[in-house]
Amino acid sequence: MEKSLASISWVMLFLVVLVTLMTHIAHQAEARAFFVFGDSLVDNGNNDYLATTARADQPPYGIDYPTHRPTGRFSNGLNIPDIISESLGMEPTLPYLSPQLRGERLLVGANFASAGIGILNDTGIQFLNIIRIFKQLQYFQQYQQRLSALIGPAQAQRLVNGALVLITCGGNDFVNNYYLVPYSARSRQFSLPDYVRYLIVEYRKVLTKLYELGARRVLVTGTGPLGCVPAELAMRSRNGECAIELQRAANLFNPQLRDMLSSLNSEIGSDVFNAANAFDMHMDFISNPRAYGFVTSKVACCGQGPYNGLGLCTVLSNLCPNRDIYAFWDAFHPSERANRIIVQRILTGSSKYMHPMNLSTIMEVDSR
Repeated sequence: MEKSLASISWVMLFLVVLVTLMTHIAHQAEARAFFVFGDSLVDNGNNDYLATTARADQPPYGIDYPTHRPTGRFSNGLNIPDIISESLGMEPTLPYLSPQLRGERLLVGANFASAGIGILNDTGIQFLNIIRIFKQLQYFQQYQQRLSALIGPAQAQRLVNGALVLITCGGNDFVNNYYLVPYSARSRQFSLPDYVRYLIVEYRKVLTKLYELGARRVLVTGTGPLGCVPAELAMRSRNGECAIELQRAANLFNPQLRDMLSSLNSEIGSDVFNAANAFDMHMDFISNPRAYGFVTSKVACCGQGPYNGLGLCTVLSNLCPNRDIYAFWDAFHPSERANRIIVQRILTGSSKYMHPMNLSTIMEVDSR
């Protein structure tokens, strides 16, 4: 009698473990996947696998990351996609080129972003081998084939259609193309207003392709205040005021981007694309750093030269002891703490920051 009771309890235990495992896998498949496209603001390590100069794989990058090691993120710690994942209770996505992105990890999504890229193919050519935006979309197709092999085509399509997508590019088309050198090829070819219109037309093609590949909930960030980053202050500012010409570029680009997204949504008949007003999100703490607990929004934590804005952030650079009181980590990128302020706006911001919906509203609408 005792033996049969023991064998029944073993069977019960086995069934409980089996059900738990199956539930976990089903939950993983149903949990919202997250896909990230774009440049160094959202790259979480793809460039570590490439022969490029646009990389963040050396200290002090990652000094405040949980492992305190460089991860390829252009941050002292977490970047915007990490904080979005954390806020929504999702696992952080792996870089698409990471050998760890296989099996069940594919269900979480993937990060295809690559530092240095822009909307245009000739943006960032000085960085050599980077994953340009259409190549990122090709990788997304490749990812979907791998996912189909794992869970079947119908389930794979459901996962992709139900995923959250973030895309961040455009800033490099100005700082690492049009304004990279005086009399650049693009600035000789286009006046600034014509260049902005050209970028918007090209970006529309990228976003249309993303929709064709199954993306149905896309956060599209505009450019930040390009003229206010420490690199541009070091090169173009006399007394620490934001560089006028780059601010003009951002002020031309962002409203046209928002209009283009609205027009795409009208064509599709659904609010697929949501504009994140990164310009105002940054300007809040750039204009009034102390109100947000920063001692400065001009000097980068890591770097050298005026405003710590020249060259790369390396072991030999000046390094601030407390990253939480600096709005900028390096010459171009916000600190983790500034990224947290930006993500808060993405999650709960008013229509000034997020149009037509913030991320909390998107999650609520999609859960119905």
